[in-house]
Amino acid sequence: MSKTIDQKIDHVVTWLQEQVKVSGTKGILVGLSGGIDSSVVANLLKKAFPENSLGVILPCKSNDKDKADGTAVALAADLAYVEVDLTETHEGLLKNIQDAVKDLTTTNHQLTDANLRARLRMSTLYGIANNMGYLVAGTDNAAELLTGYFTKYGDGGVDILPLAHLTKREVFEWAKHLGVPQSVIDRKPSAGLWEGQTDEDEMGVTYDAIDNYIEGKPVSEEDKITIERMHTRTEHKRVMPPAPPAF
Repeated sequence: MSKTIDQKIDHVVTWLQEQVKVSGTKGILVGLSGGIDSSVVANLLKKAFPENSLGVILPCKSNDKDKADGTAVALAADLAYVEVDLTETHEGLLKNIQDAVKDLTTTNHQLTDANLRARLRMSTLYGIANNMGYLVAGTDNAAELLTGYFTKYGDGGVDILPLAHLTKREVFEWAKHLGVPQSVIDRKPSAGLWEGQTDEDEMGVTYDAIDNYIEGKPVSEEDKITIERMHTRTEHKRVMPPAPPAF
């Protein structure tokens, strides 16, 4: 007999509590982007640790709606939260990088800019987590892990992945069940890496197609090729860095 959503949520909440216990930490935090995945994680953390959970809002040349939705999620979940604006830090570091390589040909400015945002957010989350004795929870779901749709050492740099076994459609189901604000549920999934960016446009495939692939349901040959190509190309993100054979 399949488990209900409540049973699955309780299973993950218990697992979160176990992870804190075995790690010898005090609680868990998550970066609140205003998106659906971080919103679900925020609610799970609040259930697992009512007094020892934290949401961190990290604006970085972001759309104001990201901050507004992240705040709304925290308030709806009654989750403690803090804000650290990384805009000036990002601009200064990006300029230093550009000045250092100004004599080189640069073709990936947008990607460099975007990934630097994700990696600054990761560093900030760990700075806060280290200070508080907390774990850092990631927000990647099964579809993102399969396709490698995350920044290496950015949003992929976390301690635990509570949504790892959920398809994107299941994340939406859990969001509705947990009472995530409708403004968040209605948003097009986006990593917030640049203005107007959406996950599906960038990947070239829909989450429905990826979820169907995961569940063994039919997908078009074009989507199958895209998904498998992404999976193969991003294998390095899912394993430890390679090392030469032992001497």
